[in-house]
Amino acid sequence: MKQKIDIVQSTCIPLQIDNCNTDLIIPARYLASTTRDPQFFGDAFMHDLRFDAEGRPVPDFVMNRPAFCEKPSVGVHEIIVGGQNWGSGSSREHAAWAIAGYGVKVVIAGSFADIHRNNLLNCFVLPVAVSADFLQELFASIAADPQTEVRVDLEAQSVTNLGTGRSEHFDINSYKKYCLMNAYDDIDFLLENKDKIEAWEQQR
Repeated sequence: MKQKIDIVQSTCIPLQIDNCNTDLIIPARYLASTTRDPQFFGDAFMHDLRFDAEGRPVPDFVMNRPAFCEKPSVGVHEIIVGGQNWGSGSSREHAAWAIAGYGVKVVIAGSFADIHRNNLLNCFVLPVAVSADFLQELFASIAADPQTEVRVDLEAQSVTNLGTGRSEHFDINSYKKYCLMNAYDDIDFLLENKDKIEAWEQQR
């Protein structure tokens, strides 16, 4: 789903899992589906950690706790705070579809698997890599108060823990930054520059 990203300020889902691979993010059995319905993939997000073999919610899993589950009284958490090496394993783009389908706009982690990072960007989800120290502070703030909000400013390339006021700068490819801020995919970008491309071709 195309969406402009400028400033995202939200409560967070803390998924303190290092090496959280794409099979955890969305189990392989969902890859055979031909649908592109965001709700279908959002429902599959972290499915085998959220539910047991009988389809019952696992009470101890963070996404099923009252403060972090999706319901009107809690609202939608638009930010995930994950561990190191988020999105490792297979390159399935369905993992990014699941995250976007769940309503997440930003994933903050210590590091990202390269292919998964690009898949997130292509799904208009912003991956933000932060230092290990800042990441642990975020987890501590959310544990102390699940209503802690984080503010991510794409233009300034900053992420701020509003519980402590601490900020950190993050890196992003300038092309992808431009696309996210304008809700452009690669084709949209080419169409915007169609006149320049045609002028260059004429010169050749």
